[in-house]
Amino acid sequence: MSAKKNILTYEGLKKLEDELQDLKVVKRKEVAEKIKEAREQGDLSENAEYDAAKDEQRDIEARIEEIEKILKNAEVVVEEEVDLDKINIGCQVRILDMEFDEELEYKIVGSTEANSLKGKISNESPVGKALIGSSVGDVIEVETEMGTLQYKVLGIQRSN
Repeated sequence: MSAKKNILTYEGLKKLEDELQDLKVVKRKEVAEKIKEAREQGDLSENAEYDAAKDEQRDIEARIEEIEKILKNAEVVVEEEVDLDKINIGCQVRILDMEFDEELEYKIVGSTEANSLKGKISNESPVGKALIGSSVGDVIEVETEMGTLQYKVLGIQRSN
C-alpha cells in the first residue's frame, strides 16, 4: 500500500520546511544545552529539569519525524497553474451560506494545512469535498449532523 499523498500549497510547504529547519538547527541545540545543564546538577533520578528537557527532546524529535514524513509524501499544488473555472486545491473561494445569507471566504488546501480559524479548509472536509469541482453559480449541498447546508459559489480566484 502506498503512503497517502500530502497535498500542500507552496506556502504550506515553505512553512513546514522552515519549522523543520528551526527544530533541527535551533531547538535541538537549545534542548541539548538544557540537558547538559541539568546533568551538571548531579543526581538525575530526582532532577525535574533533566526529565523536562528529555521530554522536550522527545517531542522535538517526534515533530521532526512527523514533518519529514509529510514532506516525503508531499505533492505541491502550483497555485499559478490552478484552473479558475472549477474549484480545486489552491483556490480562494467566495461562497454564500444560503440559510444565513452570509458570504464566506475560504482557501482550499490539503488536510495537513487546514486551519478553519485562518479560513483554510481541507479538500477532505465535508464543505471542501463538496466544493471541489464546482463552478461559479453552482449551488452545492453539504450533509452535516445538523442537516443539509446549501452554499452558492460566488467567486473563484487564485490565493496570494
